Amino acid sequence: MTYHRPVLLQESIDALQVKPDGIYVDLTFGGGGHALAIVEKLNDGGLLIAFDQDSDAAENAARISSKSFRFIKSNFRHFDKFLKAEGVGKADGIFADLGVSSHQIDTADRGFSTRFDGPLDMRMDRSATKTARQIINTYSEEDLHKLFGMYGEIRNARTLAAAIVAARAGNQIKTIEDLKGIIHKLAPKAKDFKYAAQVFQALRIEVNNELEALKEMLSRTVNVLKPGGRLVVISYHSLEDRLVKNFLGKGKFSGEVEKDVFGNQLKPFQPVTRKPVVASEAEVSENNRARSARMRVAEKI
Repeated sequence: MTYHRPVLLQESIDALQVKPDGIYVDLTFGGGGHALAIVEKLNDGGLLIAFDQDSDAAENAARISSKSFRFIKSNFRHFDKFLKAEGVGKADGIFADLGVSSHQIDTADRGFSTRFDGPLDMRMDRSATKTARQIINTYSEEDLHKLFGMYGEIRNARTLAAAIVAARAGNQIKTIEDLKGIIHKLAPKAKDFKYAAQVFQALRIEVNNELEALKEMLSRTVNVLKPGGRLVVISYHSLEDRLVKNFLGKGKFSGEVEKDVFGNQLKPFQPVTRKPVVASEAEVSENNRARSARMRVAEKI
């Protein structure tokens, strides 16, 4: 719990409908809260394979000694290939919590939070080469404009991009405080925190190529899940949630559901819940980071 308080824990486990001898995949191990809850429901014939690209998460996973658990240090975008290498064909359930872990947010030198000063990093995988500092100091004004507009949904993205380019002409922008000093001047009144969060969200998505990775992962779940298997995904901002909603409801990320010559819908999943499941008031009061969580559940047709 000190590493990361799992969000919508009981709701997630209920949605997966865990069978004791089933095969499950946790694509975002993090602190292991959801994974442990799944493993506790498995017998010797069951199996949970968990993924995470963060080395800190890998250390957490090493503490789980259950015969029903395996961990793979990797980004989830190619998880199906790793499952084949492990001799796993089809799964009864797949779970993904797309949020940044509490540990990552609260560790200053990871650079994920506006609350601390530290390096502009934001890498989920510390072995990756691209950092937020590199983006801020090397991207063109035009590319920064697109980045903040698309991934941060910032209204004055062009002005922000120009301000960053002007500021870095003197000295490199190296730290969180360096960047906050620039964006503070452009934030709408009384919305400093939200504005900074949008800027950091945009940078984090770009550093980790998050939306493309999410698309790849979702697409690969189709061939991994058994018929009747459950896909449970928790997202934390509209860009993620829109992709998840469209894919689970239509089998594609944009446009209308495709149909065959007889008018039958061609889609791999049937949503279980019409609206996303959100955290209760009690959970939000105990864990403020749960306030933006949106859980969507679908069943493989």
